[in-house]
Amino acid sequence: MHEPHMAHDLYRRRPLSVGLTLFLLVFALIATDIATDWGAGAPLSHVLAEFAVLALSGLGVVLLWRALWVTKETVAALSGDVERARLEAERWRAEARELLSGLRSAMERQFDRWSLTPAERDVTLLLLEGLGHKEIAARRRTSERTVRQQARVVYQKSGLSGRSELAAFFLGGLLGMDARPDLRPEP
Repeated sequence: MHEPHMAHDLYRRRPLSVGLTLFLLVFALIATDIATDWGAGAPLSHVLAEFAVLALSGLGVVLLWRALWVTKETVAALSGDVERARLEAERWRAEARELLSGLRSAMERQFDRWSLTPAERDVTLLLLEGLGHKEIAARRRTSERTVRQQARVVYQKSGLSGRSELAAFFLGGLLGMDARPDLRPEP
């Protein structure tokens, strides 16, 4: 399975590989030409000029090989980083799911202690999400008046004065603070 970064890596390395191959070919051809010219008694200036071209092509081979090697090492390091980040994100998502499940269970236990009906539980959760009475009514397909009444009953059963205390009750528990010590959830 190829990932996007791998495709990009192949795209970047292909020109380096082609360039390296061409420089190696030029190097081999020039080396062969120098040997042939030297054996045929070509003038020293001609052989030295070809030797200079051979040296430059050799330098090109070395530089391109080095660039290819650095690219390969960089890709290997980045691939490792990506895999570590993917595993860390996966671990975090699993922990978050577990914590959210635990939070939901704790909230359900508190709703049981407050003796909330299923409708009151729904309204409570939607209030905690920050929805207004009108939005809750639309989502639950009921009247705004019914939602207001259910919210009043939730506040009455919980002993809280309103939405802000309701949010503080649960948020305070999340942050390790008690919104109201007399309403502290049981462990």
